[in-house]
Amino acid sequence: MKTLNKITLDVTITIIDFLYRGRHFPRFWVLEEIARAPYFAFLSVLHLRESLGLRTESHFYLMREHFEQSVNETEHLVYMESRGGNSYWIDRFVARHLVLIYYWVNVVYYWLFPVSAYHLSYLIEKHAAETYRKYLAFVDGQDTKIEEIMQDEINHSNELHKAMELILQ
Repeated sequence: MKTLNKITLDVTITIIDFLYRGRHFPRFWVLEEIARAPYFAFLSVLHLRESLGLRTESHFYLMREHFEQSVNETEHLVYMESRGGNSYWIDRFVARHLVLIYYWVNVVYYWLFPVSAYHLSYLIEKHAAETYRKYLAFVDGQDTKIEEIMQDEINHSNELHKAMELILQ
């Protein structure tokens, strides 16, 4: 599954890089719109499992982390909107349709293969941090809010790594 995750991510990055080359904030907005989907999906599955009496020892920790991650990603989204990232209808159209697909894929993926679902999100968060790092190099590090968001993405990847370890125990 890790190979499938890597291929999926590489193909998606290639497409998004092509569509959004030279358009930093629309690209960031689309990425942040989509970045919330796995956390909502993880919460949905965890709630379903709890409703079915399938709660695990790590259940409350995971629910709290995923809720906080989804709120944090929404804060990033709002910031990107303030920078004009969602100004064009085509960007909103693309992101909102991709997010519907991505959410449901994550629901199924997390239900069947939770570690693999975390791994995919881990790779995505690492890529997001790298994307912001490249942008900061492009603007000579002159954007403290993007620096903060980049650190959040690094933190999310670390939290996802911890979630993988919890499930594997």
